[in-house]
Amino acid sequence: LARIRREPRVALGYHAREHGFSDRPEYVLVQGEAEPIESPDPVQRREVQEQAERFLGPGRTGRFWDRWLREYYEVRIPVRVHVEGVTVWPDLRCGGEPELFGRPRVLTEPDAQRPPKGGTGPRIDVARAVRRLRKTPHLLLGHVDAEGYPAVAPVELRAADERGLELAARPGLIPPGARRAGLLGHAYRPQLVGLTARQHTGWLEAGDDVGLYAPHTETGFVAPPNKTLLLFFNGLQAKQGVRKAKRAATSAAS
Repeated sequence: LARIRREPRVALGYHAREHGFSDRPEYVLVQGEAEPIESPDPVQRREVQEQAERFLGPGRTGRFWDRWLREYYEVRIPVRVHVEGVTVWPDLRCGGEPELFGRPRVLTEPDAQRPPKGGTGPRIDVARAVRRLRKTPHLLLGHVDAEGYPAVAPVELRAADERGLELAARPGLIPPGARRAGLLGHAYRPQLVGLTARQHTGWLEAGDDVGLYAPHTETGFVAPPNKTLLLFFNGLQAKQGVRKAKRAATSAAS
């Protein structure tokens, strides 16, 4: 669990058990540094394929699919996470006393942050955001902890008005004070066919395990609950992304 190198810091929150391979009740937060393998060798590409098929099922092959999904499979690369610390709560709502593994933890609360220049209030339609988030069974709040690592915790959407969204969580999960934070609502079906995600960045003002979240940006998608359509659109999106990246690289080189 020792730090190996300086890479982007990431957090992995194991917060749900639908359609997985385990029914254990713990919420697990893994924090560490991510190392993208930008030019994987054939063995590493095969590893990505094997792991993807374990969770997503076998891919499509054939004359059409081999050409259509070429970019989609080419842009998938391994990302190794060098684990620095693991926090485990007894249940998926982070109830009870957590167990800590790995690096010594800083138990102080993160410092409050300076308000953004554009103001702290909502910048999108709050009512629309609430309608969309309430359709997702999993709601997660992300922020940077006192050590500079991302932290992710389950929260509950209690109420909303023109000031923003009222979020609640188990004690100690929402840091007091004011800071930038991300909010994710998502739903998924077996093999991620029919995935829904709603993502926000915004401003959080919190105290006593209740926070007022003002969303500033909104992104999201709803994937079709049909694997053939899903793979078709994945292939299309990958082709468009690769073409856009090539144009950007050409423009930067000229």
